[in-house]
Amino acid sequence: MKNCTLLFLVLSFFTKTNAEDFKAGVARADITPQDPIWLAGYAGRDRPSEGVDQPIFVKALALQDGAGALTLILTADTIGTPRWFNDELAGRVASELKIPREHFLFACSHSHTTPVVHGCLKDMYGLAGKTAEVVEAYSKFFLQKSFETAQEAVRNLEPAKLSYAHSECSIMGNRRQFGPKGVGFGINPTGVVDHEVPVLRVDGPDGALKAVLFGCACHNTTPGPAYQISGDWAGYAQADLEQTYKGATALFITGCGADANPNPRGNFTLSRGHGLELAGAVAKALDGPTRPVTGEIKAAFARVALPLDKLPDAGYYEAKAKEKQPATQRYAQRHLALLAHGDPLMTSYEAPEQVLRFGDAFTLVAMSGEVVVDYSFRLRRELPDERVWAAGYCNDVFAYVPSMRILTEGGYEADSSLIYYGLPTRFAPVVEDTLVSTVLDLARKVGASVPPPVVKK
Repeated sequence: MKNCTLLFLVLSFFTKTNAEDFKAGVARADITPQDPIWLAGYAGRDRPSEGVDQPIFVKALALQDGAGALTLILTADTIGTPRWFNDELAGRVASELKIPREHFLFACSHSHTTPVVHGCLKDMYGLAGKTAEVVEAYSKFFLQKSFETAQEAVRNLEPAKLSYAHSECSIMGNRRQFGPKGVGFGINPTGVVDHEVPVLRVDGPDGALKAVLFGCACHNTTPGPAYQISGDWAGYAQADLEQTYKGATALFITGCGADANPNPRGNFTLSRGHGLELAGAVAKALDGPTRPVTGEIKAAFARVALPLDKLPDAGYYEAKAKEKQPATQRYAQRHLALLAHGDPLMTSYEAPEQVLRFGDAFTLVAMSGEVVVDYSFRLRRELPDERVWAAGYCNDVFAYVPSMRILTEGGYEADSSLIYYGLPTRFAPVVEDTLVSTVLDLARKVGASVPPPVVKK
């Protein structure tokens, strides 16, 4: 019996230490539309795309830890993917690739020179007829390419080593400019931004860089409402890294940059410059000291009801229907129709939230929606013993998610953006605490060090 016990302990020891032996697979698919298509992110565009500044891609990174668990991360040059897209894709990944929902992450670059995705920002564009059909067909094509890329990445699994590092860049500026009429768009030189550039390095069996997953907290809006398809600075940063590190695949995750714009901005030349600066920051992290990822990749996923504020009455929508902007009229008329039919208006939004803990190297918090910078800094305060990689635009892009500070200040991220996303009113003041509480619960489930809540006396 003693010998059996000793053998069990030895086997357990080796099983545990070998959990750091990873496998990784990468894949990509070109998702550049072949024909003109309506581009996303601006209500003022009046015609479809007119050419391509750079091709756009969906990319996949499949990771298998020593315990055999598969984790799949997809990144895409896209304005954002809505609930139907993510749910359908996640369902196929679970049923056909046997990867559970908590281990599947879909991250969007939020590039404003990429095609409209059916169901995202639906009140912004008012598309109909052939134009709408083109968007719907592209969305199905995009979904299929995403799944095929996921399949290929899983097929390409081979031994790999993972490590984590971070750097900084300064391509962004806080865009919430205060003036006599409140908060508008501009550059706020004293506003908060997140300069951190988190980096996951994946080395192949030959020791060469196989993949690099990196983040940056900023909007992809450099050229403004241009008519050429492009991944903007995020696309250029990926291309620059792949040119520098031959054979490697670069994948991008947007941080909590919903209230940050690239600075300066205005054309694709600036996009290239911002991309080069970000690629340089990633290269600095890759060439410096890195922290090995050992152990298992643990994951947790939940949907949280983010509460909306008190709903307005019909008079609010009637007044909105008289405004000049077509998107505002569509928004108001849709809600008036709901009220006329006796249909209840939305009182909360079920937002998917996810936490992936890579051993004790770092913890990736993947939040849905357009998440503002306050969440990044708060999560680092709430998880002081973790290396927190805070990301937004993951798994569902449904609206801006303001902090309590931004709700108090008002402005686009708190109020007027809801016109485009179609929510009946702004979020309730408790939205920040509700979201953070959910993230902390998920962090506990994956074994992160979460300090006990402070009890106020």
